[in-house]
Amino acid sequence: MKSITCSTVNGRVAAPPSKSMMGRAVASALLADAVSVIRNPSFCADSRTALDLVRRLGAVLSEGEKLAIRGTGKNLRMPRKGSIDCGESGLCMRMFTPIVALSDKEAILSASGSLRARPMNMLEQLAEVGVSCTTDQGHAPIRVRGPMKGGDISVDASMSSQFLTGLLMALPLCSTDSRVRVSNLKSAPYVRMTIDLVRLFGVSISCDDRLEEFLIAGNQSYHPSAYEVEGDWSGAAFMLVAGALAGDVTVTGLDTASLQADRAILDVLSAAGALVETGGDSVTVKAGSLKSFRFDATDCPDLFPPLVALASGCAGRSEIKGLERLAHKESDRARALADEFGKLGISIQQHGGTMEVVGGSISEAAVESHNDHRIAMACAVAALRAEGEVILTGETCVTKSYPDFFSDLAELGVKR
Repeated sequence: MKSITCSTVNGRVAAPPSKSMMGRAVASALLADAVSVIRNPSFCADSRTALDLVRRLGAVLSEGEKLAIRGTGKNLRMPRKGSIDCGESGLCMRMFTPIVALSDKEAILSASGSLRARPMNMLEQLAEVGVSCTTDQGHAPIRVRGPMKGGDISVDASMSSQFLTGLLMALPLCSTDSRVRVSNLKSAPYVRMTIDLVRLFGVSISCDDRLEEFLIAGNQSYHPSAYEVEGDWSGAAFMLVAGALAGDVTVTGLDTASLQADRAILDVLSAAGALVETGGDSVTVKAGSLKSFRFDATDCPDLFPPLVALASGCAGRSEIKGLERLAHKESDRARALADEFGKLGISIQQHGGTMEVVGGSISEAAVESHNDHRIAMACAVAALRAEGEVILTGETCVTKSYPDFFSDLAELGVKR
């Protein structure tokens, strides 16, 4: 349980390493056949899950300020007994299932917590490239046996791009060339992140500008590489919003030219009237006279929670599109945001695919995280403007992506 009261924030914090990029880098290092080095590694809960997973598949890890991973190439070593635990990481389950399918040995990928209820039926499309893959009525556990042969496969990416990411990472190691046709792609920036990262490890993927068709040569190899994980715009967004609501915050370790979709937070902050300055690898946001905004978050749904926190402090009615992307996260985020911000005195309504947030005063209240790291962080940031004490329960879930979130808030002067 955390207690947060009205606070002015001021200071500098470092952005947490991107768990999205960390997961992709760890998978690429596994598929290389020698030692890769990852600098600025993430050790949040989801990243720990990815590290444990590749260790189970035969990688040898040496942890420290720099992380060394000796990969297996495509010769993965399946555990003889038990399942491969994906924890609560949707990226791990959807990305590693095609990778595990490179082996001719059966594997079972299990889940815990909310991941057990998240849809995984898209993984059954692996049958088109010679893989036996079954789910439990569209959910974990996943039972998979390859070897994946490559060839033609059609992917409906309306729910998530994470399965597509796994395919793009695994198909280059197949013995034949592949063509992937994609429909209804959401979160396109994450797919571009994947293509960019595997290129660093020596793998080439060709695609059209709309990311609707991918041509992938087979018989490629991942080369060991050195990679530095960039700062996470998803986590940094909360600290930047804190600056807009309650003071003056600088976040370091951010690449303003990043392919990460959540870099769009800069555009929203400026449109809402916050003072935004960028320079080098840092972004500074200062409180201004905040006004309502409109934004389409279809390609960056993780921005919904910090945007709701921002909108709570803006005069007028803000509109955030892309609501359909929130149903299958760690919680039903649309409902969780409406429920918890309602307790804080903020009106949230849903109309079709749009969430409308009416800014106002933040009331004293007791709120809960719904075991969702982004709900916890959104409530904590909004509470910086509270008229009284805000009690947040279930706050430890922030370890999923941003273990230092509350210590960083304290560094900025947040009262507890």
